[in-house]
This record gives sequence, structure tokens and C-alpha cells, in this order.
Amino acid sequence: MTVFLIILAIIVLIAIFVINVYNGLVKARQKVKNAWSQIDIQLQRRFDLIPNLVEAVKGYMTHESEVLEKVTSLRSSWANANTVEEKANLDNQLSSTLKTIMAVSENYPDLKANENFANLQDNLEETENKISFARQFYNDTVTMYNTKLEVFPDNIVASMFNFKAEALFNVDSEEARKNVKVDFNK
Repeated sequence: MTVFLIILAIIVLIAIFVINVYNGLVKARQKVKNAWSQIDIQLQRRFDLIPNLVEAVKGYMTHESEVLEKVTSLRSSWANANTVEEKANLDNQLSSTLKTIMAVSENYPDLKANENFANLQDNLEETENKISFARQFYNDTVTMYNTKLEVFPDNIVASMFNFKAEALFNVDSEEARKNVKVDFNK
């Protein structure tokens, strides 16, 4: 009878341990999902500002129509992006293109003086800051979650219940990290 109680106690302790680790992993995964939704909200806000930006600059930047077309194309692609990687890629491309628009706008004093454009610039800058903070929070949360999946003994429970690592939100290309070069001699 004593052996049976000892075995039963060990089984109960193991079950409590597994449940505790499992719940911790679920909480961490939910934090990752929440952090991603915060990025998604800010990215959507930025993409919603794009039609107004294109309208504001269209009359001034007739020579840069390819840049405006690229922005419009990226906005259209946003609706079809589903994964973190796809959205991160579109975000990287859009960030680079928006840098180009802002750099090119320096060559158009009338555009810079336009109140609507100035407001859009302020809104975009505010949104970019929010995206940056949301990205940092997301990456910190994903790093904590992925670390839980790899450390012993959590990794055993994670593999038992098929928890998968999440992707970080990174700047993918060297191109996106470079400063924008603007050529006004076109």
C-alpha cells in the first residue's frame, strides 16, 4: 500500500509539473500573439495612411510616379499577406519606399509647405515610432517564448504538445538597412 501511495504521489507531482509548464507555454504563446496584433494594428494604420499620402504628393512628384506606384502596389499586397514573414517583408519594402518619398519631397518646397502633407508626415512618423516599439516588444516576447521552448525541462513538455518556435520580426535585407540614395538627375 505504501509503495502504491508513493507511486501515486510521484505521478500526481509529475502531472502537476507538466500542467504548470504547459500553462506557462500557453501564456507565453498568447503574449506572442498579443504582441503581434499590436504590430499588425500599427502596420495597418500606416497602410491606411498611404492613399492620403499618394494623393498629397501625386501632383508634385510627377517625375517619381514609379515610387508612387510601388507604394500603391505594396498597399494592395498587404491585404494578401498572412504570415509574420510576409508582413515583415512588405513592411521592409514599404519603409524603404516611404524613406525615398520623404527624401524626394525635400526637393519640392511647395509639397513640404502643404499642410496636408505635413500632417501626413507627422502621422507617419508617429506610426513609425509605434511600429518600432511594437516590434521591439514583439521580438522580446518571441525571444522569451522561444527560449522557453529550448530550455530543459520545458522543452520536453513543448515537444510533447507540439509547441513551435515563432519568427522574429527582422529587417530582412541589407537594402532596407541602407540610407536612401536619391538621384534628382533623372
